Amino acid sequence: MRKHNMIAMILAGGRGTRLLDLTNKVAKPAVYFGGKYRIIDFPLSNCANSNISVIGVLTQYESVLLNSYVAQDQRWGLDAKDSGIYVLPPREKSEGFGLYRGTADAITQNIDFVDQYEPDYVLILSGDHIYKMDYDAMLEDHKRNKADVTIAVLEVPLKEASRFGIMNAHEDGRIYEFEEKPKQPKSNLASMGIYIFSWPLLKQALIDDLSVEDSNHDFGKDIIPGFLNSGKRLFTHRFKGYWKDVGTIDSLWEANMDLIYHRDELNLADPSWKIYTEDITVPPQYMGPNASIENAYINQGCVVDGTVINSVLFTGVKVDKGAVVKDSVLMPFSHIKSNAFVQRVIVADDVVVEEGSKVGKESGEIDLISQNC
Repeated sequence: MRKHNMIAMILAGGRGTRLLDLTNKVAKPAVYFGGKYRIIDFPLSNCANSNISVIGVLTQYESVLLNSYVAQDQRWGLDAKDSGIYVLPPREKSEGFGLYRGTADAITQNIDFVDQYEPDYVLILSGDHIYKMDYDAMLEDHKRNKADVTIAVLEVPLKEASRFGIMNAHEDGRIYEFEEKPKQPKSNLASMGIYIFSWPLLKQALIDDLSVEDSNHDFGKDIIPGFLNSGKRLFTHRFKGYWKDVGTIDSLWEANMDLIYHRDELNLADPSWKIYTEDITVPPQYMGPNASIENAYINQGCVVDGTVINSVLFTGVKVDKGAVVKDSVLMPFSHIKSNAFVQRVIVADDVVVEEGSKVGKESGEIDLISQNC
């Protein structure tokens, strides 16, 4: 088997409970986003565009759909010899089926998978963020700094920094302290949960962590603090671009709205950095004689004969005559029937809003419509 300079491991096993009914039967990384995509398309496409050809996807909860989805590695051009996307669920243990006990334990259980590619470096990613990033540029920083660990960071407003894991670093980028959600942050460099480790050092740290009784087996709580305390070289890689953790209904709605109001920040039409996804065979979109469209993101297969304002319509959505859709996200094959009024909501896939119904409100938290109404 060909030796690889760096492989990627995507942590995609979270429950995603704050997304409510959207993750009842589907893992968070498989949730729909942006008219035709799923969240997992973004880290996978970033890997493909960064010339990373071996990717392990570590799954756990409600993973059946996600497993079958990412296994189609030709979608991301990763089906050639010596490349591929590999689904890595928790291993069966002697006492029965186990679970990943933490983010670090997920990698520990797959040390043998990583070892077969003999990588110099391992890239650790989350599977549930929306962003476009060149991981090869991050690796170049890692090499230039002779780093043991490189952590991608994003500058956030200082008043919001207490919501994040904060990296305190010198001017040269070397990290001297990590604070998890500090009440009085010393900097605004928030960890993005994206790490490059020199593999031999990480492998030994994971093995050592197994014998620590009170360990959480977690990168943020155990492995990274351990590297800092032992004097290892940790550096930041500063990311300047769009990044969103879509962990709640409100944040998922906001990220979809950003495609309308901030297209220059997250340009999904950029030919130089494509986001790859499954290609569903559906007819072209159709705008009927009564259609009125204002500032909308409308995907293939949609049939619109009503009014759509400031909204994102996924594949196969129907908006009937007299219906009004405003400031909303309609997921695949949902149907807004005639004279219904929909405002500031996410309508889940295949859901029908019946004739004359009114859902949503002008302000406040975003509502999720997950059942016919």
